[in-house]
Amino acid sequence: MQDEIWLQPWIWLDYKLAVLFTVIVPLVLFIWSLLKRQAALTRLLVIYWRVASLLMITVYLLIPGWPVGYLTGFLARLLIPTALWFWADLNEDIADQPPNPFKLALTGWRWAVSVYCAIGTFASIPFLSCAFSRAALSTPFCQVWREPPVLYREWFHANSQPGFLGFLGAVGLTIYALYFGSFMITRLGKRGRSAMEQ
Repeated sequence: MQDEIWLQPWIWLDYKLAVLFTVIVPLVLFIWSLLKRQAALTRLLVIYWRVASLLMITVYLLIPGWPVGYLTGFLARLLIPTALWFWADLNEDIADQPPNPFKLALTGWRWAVSVYCAIGTFASIPFLSCAFSRAALSTPFCQVWREPPVLYREWFHANSQPGFLGFLGAVGLTIYALYFGSFMITRLGKRGRSAMEQ
């Protein structure tokens, strides 16, 4: 019980920061890049949204308390900074942009979300036991992570069963895994670190 009390405000803070850094700010930047007709920067943000969708999948997996949600949350924090900094052509395009408010906002956000994800990755390592141990999963130490997803369900899916929402998360995870596997096997080998169409 003490673990739950001590962790609870930090976990809620983590979810609030996630909404800010992984949803609100990139959505504003994405709309801004479309308005500025910045093809390369829009491409970076499209890649970001594809990768970051694993965070929403995690929320749906945690609503019914499925252990895989702890693992997908950890992996999302690893993949997001990788997706933002991996692409050599997009990095060059951003570096070549003249100083302007959009470049400053995009660069500041990339650094901020990368630091946030790095801290979150290290902080979530102890909770990986929740994904692999049925005994650990039932403890307050693990269950406290479910409070924000359960509240999300109450707000947006009050009439839906947790198992059904978990099923939607599982379908999303399957599609995500298939797309990621296809990317690793076919596209990455052919195009390397180039994100833009040739």
